[in-house]
Amino acid sequence: MNPDPLTGTVKAAAIQATPVFLDLDATVEKACRLIGETADQGARIMVFPETFLPGYPFWPRDNTGPSREPILKAFVSYFRNSIEIPSPQTDALREAARKANAYVVMGMSERDREFGGTLYNTMLFIGPDGAILGKHRKLIPTYGERCIWGPGDGSTLNVFPTEYGGLGGLVCYEHHMVLTRYALMAMGERIHTAVWPAHRFMKDIVDAAVRQYAFEGQLFVLNSCGYMHEDLVPDSFELKKDTYWDAAGGTGIIGPKGNYLAGPCYDEEAILCADLDFDQIVEAKYIVDSVGHYARWDVLSLNVNTEKLSPIHTAAGRRGGNGAAFALGSENLADLARIASKQDEATRDLIAQVIARIENPKPEPEESTS
Repeated sequence: MNPDPLTGTVKAAAIQATPVFLDLDATVEKACRLIGETADQGARIMVFPETFLPGYPFWPRDNTGPSREPILKAFVSYFRNSIEIPSPQTDALREAARKANAYVVMGMSERDREFGGTLYNTMLFIGPDGAILGKHRKLIPTYGERCIWGPGDGSTLNVFPTEYGGLGGLVCYEHHMVLTRYALMAMGERIHTAVWPAHRFMKDIVDAAVRQYAFEGQLFVLNSCGYMHEDLVPDSFELKKDTYWDAAGGTGIIGPKGNYLAGPCYDEEAILCADLDFDQIVEAKYIVDSVGHYARWDVLSLNVNTEKLSPIHTAAGRRGGNGAAFALGSENLADLARIASKQDEATRDLIAQVIARIENPKPEPEESTS
């Protein structure tokens, strides 16, 4: 890792492309090709649009009225073409990222692997070695999206360390969740990936949101927007004529002062690249540092719940009085270790002791029988 991520430059890319309609494997194949093409242009960080795999569900979703059966059929098809993590499809993406030697952020409709019945609007983060860094599930599906996706939780609200600084991302209207924005900035985000379906009526909203995010956080934003039109939808899709296929794009790359370094691009497929010069972050923070000298933590503060939610909590996971007060899984311990790495030496040692005690609890003393 670069010991000072606020030096040097890196080429990054935001991709605006159309999926192969409701065909997961074909769209994964296209994504892998685009990863290679983008890497050929020198990009080492790249982002794809919201739910690029297998595409955004623009059609009507209200399961009532005369369209009930076509809506149900559309959801079943969408469910079958959503992606599990891990899966052969994510293996293909990981291999493409490894060959490209690039960080890849992929928007996808994720099919929950643990419980099996719910979809999530997810961003998958893959490293240049092909390893999955993690994922982010949209915290609140917007409006009619709640007919398709479930809500995420704080366990996937992450900023991933890279040699270029913290890499994070949010989905669509999460950019209007003020506390969520600040949480990522406070976690050390330097490069933010933003993904949208990009309805045409959202052009001004998207533009304002991503430019404000860059200026507010003094960071770079790679903004990847959906692009879709009616000609790409097969006539066999029963809701084709009931849908306004209006995804116009709006992809761009924004600097820490809120200015476009590339784009915005509308009404075409495109790979937009820009060199991110980290001196620009230093210059922006000279005036305003939202998580430093221009913050008042003594007046305002933020609590973040990073617990992974579960449908059941059992007493069996609890330990005795000299063990952990509650059960922690490996993912939670990894979160603790990641938090510890950013602290001073004394705090790191304290957290290490807590982790060791959880992983190796002392046995309960036997009760005396005398």
